[in-house]
Amino acid sequence: MRRLLSFDCAGARLAATLDDASGTCGLLIVSGGNEIRIGAHRGMAKLAGDVSAAGFPTFRFDRRGIGDSEGENDGFTSSAADITSAIAAFREACPQITRIVAFGNCDAASALLLHRPGGIDDLVLANIWVIEPTDDLPNQAAIKARYRQKLRDPKAWVGLLSGAVDLRKLVSGLLKIAKPQPPASLPAKIAEGMQGFQGPMHVLLASRDGTAIAFAEEWEKPLFAGVRNRDDISIERLDSASHSFAGDDDYAKLKRSILAMLAVSARR
Repeated sequence: MRRLLSFDCAGARLAATLDDASGTCGLLIVSGGNEIRIGAHRGMAKLAGDVSAAGFPTFRFDRRGIGDSEGENDGFTSSAADITSAIAAFREACPQITRIVAFGNCDAASALLLHRPGGIDDLVLANIWVIEPTDDLPNQAAIKARYRQKLRDPKAWVGLLSGAVDLRKLVSGLLKIAKPQPPASLPAKIAEGMQGFQGPMHVLLASRDGTAIAFAEEWEKPLFAGVRNRDDISIERLDSASHSFAGDDDYAKLKRSILAMLAVSARR
C-alpha cells in the first residue's frame, strides 16, 4: 500500500512516500540533484512500487527545499540531516524493519558516501558523482570518450570538413583535455567514504554516461586502490547512455540489482 508521510528535519517538515510491505529489510531511495522523490520519468515511483510488491518496504523523500518539503536547499553536500531523519522516519513507519539498503543515483550516491549516516546496512550506488564544478563544459573523461567515439565515425569527419561542426566548441574541448586539472577534493572524499562504509556496496555504471565515465576513470587511480580489491564492493557496467535508467532494459537491470542486494541483506 502506498501512503504519504511527513517528518521533521532540523525544524523543517519533509514530505515522503512509503510503499509498504511486510518484509524486515527495507529500501531507502535518496534522490539526486534537485529531483523530487517521484524521480525522472516517474522512475523512482515505479521502482518503489515494484520493490514493495516483492515484499520489501520502500521509502523515498524530498530533502529540504525540494518538491513538497520545507526548508532551504543547500545541495547534496549538506543533506546528512535529511538522510538521517528519513531513516528514523522509515523505521518509525515500519517498526518491523531490521535492515536498510539505501539506493542513490548521481550525487545522491555521493551523499550516501560522504555522510555515511547510521542505520544503513548496504548500498546500491549508481553513476557516482565525482566531478568538481569548474566551467560549463563536460568533464575531461567524458570529453575524451566522446572524441574517441567521434573519431571512429566517418560522418564526424564529413561534418568537420563541411563546417557543420562547431569549431569553437571543438577547440574548447581540446583545450580542456590538454589543460592540467587541479587536485580534486571530491573524488578523495568519495574514496574515503567507500573506505569508511563497513558494508556491502554494489556500484552500477551506465558506461556511456558522462558522470559514470568520470567515476570509472577515478576508480582506476591510486586514490581508490584501498577499496578496489574489497570483496564486498562490486562494479557492474551497463552498455547504456541513460543516466536515469530510463529505458526498459536499463530499468530492469537496476531493479534486478536492487532486489538482489535486498534479498542478500534480508538473509543476514
